Amino acid sequence: MGNARNIAFWVVLILLILALFNLFSGNNSTLQSRDIAYSEFVDAVEDGAVTNVTLDGEKVIYSGSDGTSYVTIAPDDARVTDLLLANDVNVAAKSQEQSGLQAFILSLLPFLLLIGVWIYFMNRMQGGGKGGAMGFGKSKAKMLTEKHGRVTFDDVAGIDEAKEELEEIVEFLRNPQKFSRLGGKIPKGALLVGPPGTGKTLLARAIAGEAGVPFFTISGSDFVEMFVGVGASRVRDMFEQAKKNAPCIVFIDEIDAVGRHRGAGYGGGNDEREQTLNQLLVEMDGFEANEGVIILAATNRKDVLDPALLRPGRFDRNVTVGNPDIKGREKILGVHARKTPLGPDVDLRIIARGTPGFSGADLANLVNEAALMAARVGRRFVTMEDFESAKDKVMMGAERRSMVLTQDQKEKTAYHEAGHAVVGLKLPECDPVYKATIIPRGGALGMVVSLPEMDRLNYHKNECEQKLAMTMAGKAAEILKYGEDHVSNGPAGDIMQASQLARAMVLRWGMSDKVGNIDYAEAHEGYSGNTAGFSVSANTKELIEEEVKRFIQEGYDTAFELLTKHKDEWERLAQGLLEYETLTGEEIKRVMNGEPPQSDDDEGGTPEKEDKPSLTAIPKTKPRGKSGDGGMEPEPTA
Repeated sequence: MGNARNIAFWVVLILLILALFNLFSGNNSTLQSRDIAYSEFVDAVEDGAVTNVTLDGEKVIYSGSDGTSYVTIAPDDARVTDLLLANDVNVAAKSQEQSGLQAFILSLLPFLLLIGVWIYFMNRMQGGGKGGAMGFGKSKAKMLTEKHGRVTFDDVAGIDEAKEELEEIVEFLRNPQKFSRLGGKIPKGALLVGPPGTGKTLLARAIAGEAGVPFFTISGSDFVEMFVGVGASRVRDMFEQAKKNAPCIVFIDEIDAVGRHRGAGYGGGNDEREQTLNQLLVEMDGFEANEGVIILAATNRKDVLDPALLRPGRFDRNVTVGNPDIKGREKILGVHARKTPLGPDVDLRIIARGTPGFSGADLANLVNEAALMAARVGRRFVTMEDFESAKDKVMMGAERRSMVLTQDQKEKTAYHEAGHAVVGLKLPECDPVYKATIIPRGGALGMVVSLPEMDRLNYHKNECEQKLAMTMAGKAAEILKYGEDHVSNGPAGDIMQASQLARAMVLRWGMSDKVGNIDYAEAHEGYSGNTAGFSVSANTKELIEEEVKRFIQEGYDTAFELLTKHKDEWERLAQGLLEYETLTGEEIKRVMNGEPPQSDDDEGGTPEKEDKPSLTAIPKTKPRGKSGDGGMEPEPTA
């Protein structure tokens, strides 16, 4: 339909241009005539060289003996007709009155031009939306037809519980009698909630591929426009289209753009977003029933949605789509690796065990990066080495080997990162050290990466205290080696991460006996949230900061003590990093013991073994910070 409208528009425009051209062009022969002076015309008439003349207003047109057409302009006081008749010249005259149609078109032309310009600019303001300039209130929902690239439930893995919830909706659409004979009613809506990249939109596409019913998709931001009332009109139009195609499914992606809590924004009751939400609430469950219309919506910010939107009868089901566990990650890798030729050494189980905390999108990106790396070196299939390189790139960023560093900068980075690694290995509750490097990656001059041996679901107090010690070990190493006056800004990222973890311990997790088991996170300075009706006294704030400082200082003291006690191992590891630049977990242990990084039985590869997949894994959280940052950003898990 859109292409037909565009073709019709251009056809009408071309015809209009041709009509105007014919209207104003006049006699085409005039354009090819030769202009002469009036005196020359008079001489030609008197000499008998002119036999036929056409009078067109003030213009006099005649043909010479050579066949050339001549045109001249007669003066106002000239008696051209008398001259021609006196010399026996045939005279013809053209009417100067316009036809009624021509006069009508000329009178309407300015108005038509103004209307056309107005329609054009209004259509541009609305983004060329459905219905053109007069389609402000038309819904932008598109019916999804995937003849190519159709997604089914076989393409969705790692979120089995969420998939089961939605498979039931598809089964209800296919065979409603199976449920209705027991008194069951079709759910009116399902809300998909989860972090970014976990597969919410992919699930919706799978439902579209499986259901066999009309599937409309729209974004929450498509409802909101600069004109008040347009969003509500689009909601009404969307449900009218859905009712005509019932049974059908309507998918609203990023519904938080229109479904935010009412009264929390600006503009009061006349706010366009609130009017749109009110209309959505009425259409989903109002006086008029929407039989056979199922609403699916996706968001990663359920906490900002209006409570009226979440009640049963509107969204009957809240489907949590979380990050996959180890089994889910293995299945997801298998789905994304279908079209990727894998080498014989690739074990997806090991990759899955080494990627705790990765979402489905992260895993898809990992497989793609590994394929790109294999193609870059000309391989015919993807090997385990490509996956290892891809994991390092995804986790730490691309290597910046071209970055110019002085020997002093490299040495300080090596001692900083060696401090992280030594403390991490000496404390039993710290996650195993996966890799240490002094090659600049991303925004850091070096880093030490740790990883959990299995999916971490919670933190214990002793684990947090030891993690603080490992995080502060970089600064402790610099002070121990160079003195307090020569400490760099390298520990800036470590301090930020340690502060985040310590504040979570005090404010949210109740790990401070002095502060107690009270959640102060929302009311404390620096934390966003709804603080209405809840405040913190100055004494409590001071106590909170004292406890945060105490946890961090105790971690620093522990790290300083361990580095002093194991100074020889720390020195050996720092020199090893200066020599080899990057060391894996087992290599770090050998270098600390004074041995070469690779033992004699190693065949030139990495020392990780298949029975220790955690050593070939990626940490759950990505390192961040400035130069020399080797710590990890803690995950604030309650």
